[in-house]
Amino acid sequence: MTELALSPDFAPGLLAESAAARVTLIAPVARFSLRCKPASRATLARVLDLPLPETIGHRAHARSREALRLGPDEWVLTALEGDAAGIAADCAAAYDAAPHSLVELSDREVTFAIDGPGACDLLSLSLPRDLDGIGVGQGRRTVFDGQGVVLWRDEAHSFRMDVWRSFAPHVASLLATGCRELALEM
Repeated sequence: MTELALSPDFAPGLLAESAAARVTLIAPVARFSLRCKPASRATLARVLDLPLPETIGHRAHARSREALRLGPDEWVLTALEGDAAGIAADCAAAYDAAPHSLVELSDREVTFAIDGPGACDLLSLSLPRDLDGIGVGQGRRTVFDGQGVVLWRDEAHSFRMDVWRSFAPHVASLLATGCRELALEM
């Protein structure tokens, strides 16, 4: 069992690992909340060069960008850190043609990668949602031990969880404890 502390500066790296699962703090990304009416969606998708999924919980990818539909008029967008200014500028230039709200969330959240044969069991320790309802390539807004998170399912046993930076130490501690407990059961 390997366990490292979450550094005060939130440096990416391994946080916990056992035979059950591995938890890693991944490198920062540019992250935005996008809200728009249906009439603006196609224009914004062209501007972003990224499809905006029509179905809640579905994701789309293009190059290094990703979009997840969280609600009827809401998407979370991720991209390389260096793309943040360009995304903001491109969307601002399209505002008259496609009214929308674009808010950068890059500094608000960090992302944990959770993978391994016990990843679903680890998440289920503090997640009230049925993970079988989240297909590979989908995502959802949910809660983890009462903290609001966005959960991305990348593979059957591989997830990313976006957590507000202020709650990250608490969530990291729970995930590390869960790794230890699940390893004892294996």
